Order: sequence, then structure tokens, then C-alpha cells
Amino acid sequence: MTNNLIYEPSDDSFLLAKQVKKYAKNKKVLDIGSGSGIQALSAKKAKAKSVLASDINKSAVKKIKSLGIESIYSNLFSKIKGKYDLIIFNPPYLPKDEREDYDSSLITSGGKRGDELTLKFLQQAKKHLEKSGIILIIVSSLTPFEKIKKTIKSLNFKFKIIDSKKLFMEKISLLEISHP
Repeated sequence: MTNNLIYEPSDDSFLLAKQVKKYAKNKKVLDIGSGSGIQALSAKKAKAKSVLASDINKSAVKKIKSLGIESIYSNLFSKIKGKYDLIIFNPPYLPKDEREDYDSSLITSGGKRGDELTLKFLQQAKKHLEKSGIILIIVSSLTPFEKIKKTIKSLNFKFKIIDSKKLFMEKISLLEISHP
């Protein structure tokens, strides 16, 4: 099944983009699950050393390439090589809703509980992060956070919340994850 839906920038995207602009200068940046390309564009505008965007959606990859940004088709880190100074991820983080159609759920659902994709990302990100590197990732109050915290700790990372925004039914937070 081919997914042609591309996640349109929303509150979570803008919260992340604001910080990407501060973190990306002179960095080798990887934008996982790039969607519309807003984070990759923010990094490029912030004078990142290099920017690679990736997405599981071939339509998104094509769109990002049309913006003049290197982009590849990849399921999380499946096609990613090398290490990066800054890894950005605005994951689908909502718990699966059985009423939602397949294409839509690919851009909103992080798995049955909502944290599965984030946990998978964290496990895979470690080998692609430079020793002095930083991960910026969005989490939602609708997503169980305990396993995410335990996974961060088990990977010998530390984290802090660097920004957040209260929305109608949730609070989104931006985590900065790094080596201790």
C-alpha cells in the first residue's frame, strides 16, 4: 500500500522548528520522518553544515527533494549511514485509533500505545549520534512516557525538556537528548 499523505506542519512542527533554528548551525543534521520538510528546511536556513532528510513516504521524499534538500526513502534508520551532530524527529506519537484509516494512521499513530515508534527510534539512533551530538524529539502527554524515560536511561543518554506547549487535549514537549 502506498501512502501519499504528507503530515502538514502543526503546533508540534512549529515548536520543534523554533529549536532546530537554534541548534543546527554548522551541524551535520539528520531529519528522520521529515514529512513536509519543515525541520530540514529550518536546519538548512540555520546554516547547517549538511542536511539529510528521510521518510518512509516516497511522496514526502520527492517533495523534500523538490525543496533542494537531500532526501532518501528510509524506515527510521534502515538506509541511514554515518553519524550526525543533530538528529531531529517529530514522530507520529498518538495511540492507534482503530477508526482511523491506514494512510492517516501512518502520520499520526506511534503504535498501539503511541510510544512504540519513539522507542524503536531511540534504540536505533544511538549508533548514528556523534559523541557530542543531540537528539531533538517531540513527545505528547497522550503518549506513555515511562518507557521512553527508561529507554533513554538504558541507552546511557540524559534528557531535558527544552520547550512545551499546552494544546486543547494534550501537552506537547520537546526533549533534548544527549550523552552525559
